[in-house]
Amino acid sequence: MPELHTRRLHLRLPTLADSAALAGLMTPGISARLASWPPLLDEAAAAMRIAQSLIDFQSGQAMPLVVCRREDGAVLGWIGARRHAQAHRLAVLTYWVGEAHRGLGLMREAAPAALAHGFTCLGVDHVHAAVQSDNLQSRAVLRALGMRMIELGRIWCDARDRHEACEWWGLDRPGLALREAPPAVLPAYPPVAGLAAAG
Repeated sequence: MPELHTRRLHLRLPTLADSAALAGLMTPGISARLASWPPLLDEAAAAMRIAQSLIDFQSGQAMPLVVCRREDGAVLGWIGARRHAQAHRLAVLTYWVGEAHRGLGLMREAAPAALAHGFTCLGVDHVHAAVQSDNLQSRAVLRALGMRMIELGRIWCDARDRHEACEWWGLDRPGLALREAPPAVLPAYPPVAGLAAAG
């Protein structure tokens, strides 16, 4: 997969060498906005997550990317998309940056490049994202991507072993001539790792 570059950022596939950096960035404040990332992530668990994400990438099920600063290569967060288990032409977008890097517009910068590549990489026609209604920064990211809110729903949160309320947002592949309606958002997606968004 080609690496993606924006003005300030470098988006690339994760490697096991990123384990310590990702573990250090994952805090309770970040985890609370995500479905599957735990509030305390050690290096071994981060390495397992990376390894699985690369397996899923090789099988065409996911597009995992670490968000890095172009200037020095420092890992700042994560963005990716995963094909929905029950809808082959639908992927779900997930993203986050470490608390120290919030408020800098980094995800507003990273998300368009990642989304465009996700449509191509996964070959999907629709991308959805889940967001908590009070997460104004994340909602702004989705709005800037051209997404619209589809409906209020729920998402399974592996990190807290429960369903939680969310807003589902969606976008169709540019230029898609729809012959039928896109997949409806179910009241609750099945447990699939990494299906929530946080700005």
